[in-house]
Amino acid sequence: MFELLNTLYVVTPGASLHLDHDAVRVVIEGETQLRAPLVRLEGIVVFGPVSVSPWLIHRCGEDGRSLSFMTSGGRFKARLEGPVRGNVLLRRSQHLALDEPGRPSRLARQFVAGKVQNSRLVLLRGARDGMGEPSETLGQAAGELDSVLKRLRSTEGLELVRGAEGEAARIYFQAFGSLIRTEQDAFAFERRTRRPPLDRTNALLSFLYALLREECAGALEGVGLDPQIGYLHALRPGRPALALDLMEELRALAADRLAVTLINRRQLRASSFEVSEGGAVRLTDEGRRTVLSAYQERKKRPVRHRLLRQKVALGLVPQVQARLLARHLRGDLAHYPPYIAS
Repeated sequence: MFELLNTLYVVTPGASLHLDHDAVRVVIEGETQLRAPLVRLEGIVVFGPVSVSPWLIHRCGEDGRSLSFMTSGGRFKARLEGPVRGNVLLRRSQHLALDEPGRPSRLARQFVAGKVQNSRLVLLRGARDGMGEPSETLGQAAGELDSVLKRLRSTEGLELVRGAEGEAARIYFQAFGSLIRTEQDAFAFERRTRRPPLDRTNALLSFLYALLREECAGALEGVGLDPQIGYLHALRPGRPALALDLMEELRALAADRLAVTLINRRQLRASSFEVSEGGAVRLTDEGRRTVLSAYQERKKRPVRHRLLRQKVALGLVPQVQARLLARHLRGDLAHYPPYIAS
């Protein structure tokens, strides 16, 4: 377990968390390993078979502190929510936008446009830094994404927007393996697989996407929006559709680039993963610790926000975008501006 940027991550199987006055106490094999004051924690994330006492659950709910439960492989399972916060008029606007003719498709188009532009940027940077056939593959895929982006500007209708997103994802992931420069046998990537991931690179991507999804859900809740009511992703019980919408424009920058960096710098090796009898691949405990540390460090990195015309920490971008989305739904902004990397 370790604490980073006001979030406590507990990854040790069999650990238990308890409320100790105004602190959380982490016990492993009968010994107290950590005691962290609650006042400095914004969230707690536990992975795999980790128990949380009911008193700590109650306290987190009362304080509005997020408590998230993930599988050992990083798949989201549940998130504790306290009393509903935020402006009821904002949530009403969010719901009304869902039934307004053409509004969901326009919002979905903005989410997808951000995703395609940022995905293209990742491929272009990879092509610039590489050489030979992989560089050519990346450059060609970036050109195809540019064509999708141009068509997207005049695309009307939610299903057509979703079709464009699917086409862009196919192009992007067909070229994604060319970004990997080291240990290409161990981290060979042919296509996106999930539930379960069937290779090491997919396992890493799934883990990072789960973390990003939690960041986006928390950012939306923080401004008073309902993470369940989205526009690009279809509504399903228990599915945070709006969080999935918001994370689309951030996947390539916050998750994919980090995955490639961890592999190419050999911060993760083949031994950082384990394969189950059924073929599912997941990170080991040590592998998860490496990824979580790198993820939190990446969140500190300053990036330029075009609309704000200033630099902000990458970890704050979901908060900024959630606030911009809220302003759009309230009618303060004519269009939702997705985050586009410079």
